[in-house]
Amino acid sequence: MASLFSTPTSTSTSYLFRQKSSLYGTVFPLRCDRKSGNLRSTGYFEIGCRLSTRAKESSSSSPSPALNLNKEPHKYFDQVVITVRSGDGGHGAVLNMPNQKATKPPQGKVEKEKARRRGLLKRDFGGSLILPTGGHGGDVVIYADEEEDTLLEFHKKGRYNAKRGGNVAAMGVLTSQLRDGVAAPTLRIPVPVGTVVKRKRGTLLRDLAQPGDEILVARGGQGGISLVEMPERSKKKLMALTTNVMRDDSDKVLSLGQPGEEVTLELILRVVADVGLVGLPNAGKSTLLAATTLAKPDIADYPFTTLMPNLGRLNGDPSLGAQMYTSEATLADLPGLIEGAHLGKGLGRNFLRHLRRTRLLVHVVDAAAEDPVNDYRTVKEELRMYNPDYLDRPYIVVLNKIDIPKASERLPSLTEEMMRLGSDRPSTLDTAQTLSTEGGNADVPSSGVPSRDRKEKGIEDYPGPIAIVGVSVLKGIRINEMLKEIRAALRMCRD
Repeated sequence: MASLFSTPTSTSTSYLFRQKSSLYGTVFPLRCDRKSGNLRSTGYFEIGCRLSTRAKESSSSSPSPALNLNKEPHKYFDQVVITVRSGDGGHGAVLNMPNQKATKPPQGKVEKEKARRRGLLKRDFGGSLILPTGGHGGDVVIYADEEEDTLLEFHKKGRYNAKRGGNVAAMGVLTSQLRDGVAAPTLRIPVPVGTVVKRKRGTLLRDLAQPGDEILVARGGQGGISLVEMPERSKKKLMALTTNVMRDDSDKVLSLGQPGEEVTLELILRVVADVGLVGLPNAGKSTLLAATTLAKPDIADYPFTTLMPNLGRLNGDPSLGAQMYTSEATLADLPGLIEGAHLGKGLGRNFLRHLRRTRLLVHVVDAAAEDPVNDYRTVKEELRMYNPDYLDRPYIVVLNKIDIPKASERLPSLTEEMMRLGSDRPSTLDTAQTLSTEGGNADVPSSGVPSRDRKEKGIEDYPGPIAIVGVSVLKGIRINEMLKEIRAALRMCRD
């Protein structure tokens, strides 16, 4: 209970608060005799109220966005919606012609030269007056930067505003000293390489697939023009010098700068990689990436260690000599797939969008698992349900963990069974396609064939693997043979 009371004998009022649960009481003096200080003639009444705790409960129940970004970054790193606004144009000015009658003639050569320059007005080659204009508003440009990796920062700040252009600094008289308003600088927003920029629920603007690619998403407003105000008797003579003559008050709107554009954009990240590593959790994809490249992904003995794609650079083929650097490739380690990922199980399958730029797929299968063939079928089925074009791409199967006796004994039988899960038709890859579905709709393949007809095909109807290699990534067994097959498949894709 909180109480407020006033001492009868004092001239000032003092307050004392005490809190008990959520009830608050306020005590007011009803009658007080300050001269006699008689407390018996003082009465009090009390008002009770209850504080509302709904605001506290609602704030505590809903987690902050920053907390979600720290705990679940894999849900936000590759897609975001932002709003950008270009700068408004600067305002022009309404000017008067200078008074040609000098009240006092200048004295000396310096003052005469200053007066002469002050009286000269800017003119173009045709003799017309050049009037100052407001500064151009700042544009908004999005460009691909190699130093950026994810789109997480855009979840913390979702709105970007460019600066407005400068106004014409005029005191009301047209002189040669007037300058145009300062143009605002361009607002440049960096995004990772491979980001797709599109309007929200709209058309594709550009795919920033190469470093340095950029797009102008919002153009700054034009600056307002300056108008010359003159009496009616002088307007006809002045219009021979300039057309920016104010006819009435409604023309003042021409001196206002144009507003900037405001656009809501959707940014979708598609990692740029040549080879995509796919497979079930704990199949050894991250270990393979760490063994063949300088990447250092998280490796542990529990599933879903990889939450976001990891990239690594594979060195060129040493047998090519001086041309070995032309055969370098980028590997992308994707999170593990499980059965039912298209229904949202596990980490889902949205991260499969990062395979759309790859030219070669590497299926990593745990050969020591209970049923490696079924694991291989599960991954292929999830790829088919997401985008059937993925099964038309060239791919290699890597049977990992053959250092375990159980896996090494059944390696020939596993190779024979997996070879049967595919037709003899060679894999094809349309190198002209950049993204099969830019708008995020995975059911529309790039080949133009309706997905309903294509999904009726089983995984046996798609091309089989180029090669099946048994390796032990952890022990370093047959790593060079696997790299030889990957490089040969990449050369076939280039040819």
